[in-house]
Amino acid sequence: MPKKKTPSLATWLLYLGLLWFDSFPGLEAATGKLASIPGLYVFGDSLVDAGNNNYLPISIAKANYPRNGVDFPKKKATGRFSNGKNAADVIAEKFGLPLPPPYRSLKGALKVKKRESAALTGLNFASGGAGIFNSSDKKLGQSIPLSHQVDDWLSIHNEVTGKLRPAEAQVHLSKSLFIVVIGSNDLFDYYGSFKTREKNNPQQYTQSMADKLKEQLKRIHETGARKFLVVGVAQIGCIPGNRDTESDLHECDEEANRSCSLYNEALVKMLQQLKQELQNSMSYSYFDNFKSLQDINFNPTHFGFTEVTSACCGSGKLNAASHCQPISKFCPDRTKHLFWDRFGHPTEAASRTFPLFSQTSRQLRSPQILTPVVPLAVGISFFPAPSATVLRFLFVFVTVIVTRLCTMDSLSAFTQKSFTEVTSACCGSGKLALVIVNQFEVLSRQNQTSLRDRRSSHEAASRTL
Repeated sequence: MPKKKTPSLATWLLYLGLLWFDSFPGLEAATGKLASIPGLYVFGDSLVDAGNNNYLPISIAKANYPRNGVDFPKKKATGRFSNGKNAADVIAEKFGLPLPPPYRSLKGALKVKKRESAALTGLNFASGGAGIFNSSDKKLGQSIPLSHQVDDWLSIHNEVTGKLRPAEAQVHLSKSLFIVVIGSNDLFDYYGSFKTREKNNPQQYTQSMADKLKEQLKRIHETGARKFLVVGVAQIGCIPGNRDTESDLHECDEEANRSCSLYNEALVKMLQQLKQELQNSMSYSYFDNFKSLQDINFNPTHFGFTEVTSACCGSGKLNAASHCQPISKFCPDRTKHLFWDRFGHPTEAASRTFPLFSQTSRQLRSPQILTPVVPLAVGISFFPAPSATVLRFLFVFVTVIVTRLCTMDSLSAFTQKSFTEVTSACCGSGKLALVIVNQFEVLSRQNQTSLRDRRSSHEAASRTL
């Protein structure tokens, strides 16, 4: 009998990596980019604003002046509240998409063609200072609240679908990613208003935030959106502007942090309920931003930071006495600072670090809830129900099943043909990981029943032991 060949060590390790990290991170490991999505649409506040507030005539909530943008291409202050690119930009880059331009920059009859072109690959509707509620900022023309951001999306939705045939438009929207990063400003407003705190306790207020956000997510879903990344609120009590500057330890504001936890709990429950109400037609990933900042504060050097309490740009203690302005001092090495300014906006280095840890630190509390240990990681896969849910479980458990139930020889027999074909066709082309994933998906579907039976047999044997 001829001796069976086993896959090479390199191919075997790549194979296991793909199984463990799912298809998106596996592809990233081989090519530097995540599996493609056709469009990226961003809603939220200053954490992801790309410059929409530049087009609000009387708003002072802008970042289109130095020192902002000192590390952006051409050292340009674009309106991003950062020294460079923000988290939404990093996510776009990871998917191989152009940076989503601010929607307000494309309004007007003279920009129709540019707007139509950008609408297909993604747009940014976020606004610095925006909240889930229509706060006083909206009344004073300082920001664009979430409900108005969704209005902007509805106004351009027809341009997106008008460029495609109906079936193509439906596929485009269902495969695009819709990011929502908002809630911090509502909590700032709560603690800044005695009247609001008198009417609502923290639990009531945060629940109303989640309920209001639910309304806006449903509006977006009704347009054909199916994949969502929803980011929880971080520890706003630990940003430079909220720390105790009179103490040597610079303690966080724990009362503010408790409200953040209450909101995140309400948000998670709301997302679970919404998915059920929409009969599983919505795929979402929730990102635990609160725990992420906790972990970084606990062990900053592990994440590449040496300064996580003070702002890089500002003045006074912790650089938190004033906004980042053209005359502000700023840190010479932005790569070692977590925060750019007193409001807790991350540096570009922080934003770029986030995806790196999605592969090594990701956990799943449920099939659709992610709790990585860094903010805004993007190594995320979305699986529609029901058949793809089975595939997700196969991806998660197959490594354990294979290593415990199969010898190397039997594994080789299971995969040899795929690896031979894949290696000869794609080795060196930069697409090896994607093709292996596709091959594996086919094999998984063909072998679902046998793998399930073998797993059951193993569990029965374990119980006997």
